[in-house]
Amino acid sequence: MNYQWYPGHMTKAKRMMQEDIKLIDLIIELVDARIPLSSRNPEIDELGKNKSRIILLNKSDLADAGYNGRWTEYFKKKGFFVLEINARTGAGMKEIQGLVQEACREKIERDKKRGIVNRPVRAMVVGIPNVGKSTFINSFAKKACTKTGNKPGVTKGKQWIRLNKSLDLLDTPGILWPKFEDQTVGMKLAFIGSMNDDIIIVREMALDLIKHVADRYPRVFEERYGVAWKEGQNGTESAFEVLTGIAEARRCFAKGEEIDYDKAAALFLDDFRSGRLGKITLEVPEDFERMNGENIQ
Repeated sequence: MNYQWYPGHMTKAKRMMQEDIKLIDLIIELVDARIPLSSRNPEIDELGKNKSRIILLNKSDLADAGYNGRWTEYFKKKGFFVLEINARTGAGMKEIQGLVQEACREKIERDKKRGIVNRPVRAMVVGIPNVGKSTFINSFAKKACTKTGNKPGVTKGKQWIRLNKSLDLLDTPGILWPKFEDQTVGMKLAFIGSMNDDIIIVREMALDLIKHVADRYPRVFEERYGVAWKEGQNGTESAFEVLTGIAEARRCFAKGEEIDYDKAAALFLDDFRSGRLGKITLEVPEDFERMNGENIQ
């Protein structure tokens, strides 16, 4: 299956962000802690040249805690200010204000030398669809400033929010990029709900997800559904056996005893997205460091 989604409103949103970047001191980028690199829009780096940068590992409660720490160090080595958060519960949110001041220290000092005092930092909040930007802003502001939802495309336009005397936030729509050079990236974005599920063949996506989960967490299927992952055989065959086992364990049947694979696939996908499978991270820094020939410490 080809994983690709780039509706027309994203082109408009990208153009709007390019126009507004000249007003911005800081870019706060939210990524999904389960796929921290795949959930980064590569166009943001070009957009954010010469701007202070913060990366927030959101939904960190759904990811493997050990890998959260390794990803934090990975991004810090790249020059970003980094923090693990859970915007839904508020975990890590109290530390953000201090991190903003640290990231913009040089800018604040320059303003003081020019006699400009107490001008708020202007931060653009960016990220892919369904990564939790609106939930983050509402949690940070401690009030409902933006509309939220568990599907991509809820935020359609920009919105300025005065957070406090020292910080203004510009909320922006979630945008992807026109073409995924690596289909594995598109696949992972579909896993976490950053694409429109209506264009996805849910059964095929569930089989792909089962294989990805099995790479690092092969026992999770037995723990959750009583279905064993079989090592040493074709990955697609093993994944299909797991999906069949999930359908039987959760009584996903259509007419009579005919297995409803789509129902089982949707159930498994929802279990992953909601964290009922456990804390799962689908990519680790070492994968990308080896690919790029970087020094692994």
